[in-house]
Amino acid sequence: MVSAVFHSPAEATPSPSGGGLGRGHARPASSQSANEVPLAAAGAPTPALPQGGREEQPGYDWRELFLKVLPPLFGMGFLVGIWAVVAMTSTSNFPSPADTFRQAMVIFGDPFYQKGPNDQGIGWNVLSSLKRVAMGFSMAAAIGIPLGFMIGRFTFLSRMFNPLISLLRPVSPLAWLPIGLMVFKGANPAAIWTIFICSIWPMIINTAVGVQRVPSDYMNVARVLNLSEWKIFSKILFPAVLPYMLTGVRLAVGTAWLVIVAAEMLTGGVGIGFWVWDEWNNLNVKNIIIAIFTIGIVGLLLEFALIKLATAFTFEEVKS
Repeated sequence: MVSAVFHSPAEATPSPSGGGLGRGHARPASSQSANEVPLAAAGAPTPALPQGGREEQPGYDWRELFLKVLPPLFGMGFLVGIWAVVAMTSTSNFPSPADTFRQAMVIFGDPFYQKGPNDQGIGWNVLSSLKRVAMGFSMAAAIGIPLGFMIGRFTFLSRMFNPLISLLRPVSPLAWLPIGLMVFKGANPAAIWTIFICSIWPMIINTAVGVQRVPSDYMNVARVLNLSEWKIFSKILFPAVLPYMLTGVRLAVGTAWLVIVAAEMLTGGVGIGFWVWDEWNNLNVKNIIIAIFTIGIVGLLLEFALIKLATAFTFEEVKS
């Protein structure tokens, strides 16, 4: 393509007809250059610049914006549409989206009111549930992550704990609640115990798997250099296992937020789970629906925050 358009001066041949250019004659300055004649002959279009000689900037990609915004809006509209149809066809006075929205404006207008130990705003109930989740989750992380490192690092511990984990992990978290009530003699510590026992398994398993998947070349280099166990942990294992560990943390938080609602329904007290059960006893379905959306939004925010944390501490090759 280039050779068809651009020709060197040595390849130019004189015109056979009288053009005023014979062999050895100089070409007039006003005539076209050798590079310009083939361009015109080939009919190649000349790129036109806009006024001012500057290139046009690409416009905003509205299509990409629509692909990001419209599908979630259609999904929410689909949910609200089904909800409205159920409300119109229900014979049990199921609340409509408009009625629930008006009730939500009232509830979130004063979410932190206090009128007694069992009559508090939805904000206090959410904070109480988050406090229990934080306490149970912190204890699970303090025990589960180091235990996962040891299980993945030492074969004897792996063979020792694998049967126990396989036996206890499938047990429903709520099955541990009566054990907590019997041992701790209180509803609040029993709920925290339930969060602890359901959060520890994802962190143990993911951390141990991450340790076992560390390339053997890294460990061979550590043995050659005669590194201490602390050096192996801080310089080799921890950076390599961090993505797996954060994945276990994210799974554990999601499980803990699911379990706390059910645990609070059974134990009572202040909490979003007890708030849902109390509103059911009062036959206030609108508040139950508001609580469901609140639980979902809080869980979504927790998930989003932990994904951002995991992305910030993950190497580029792991992200890809």
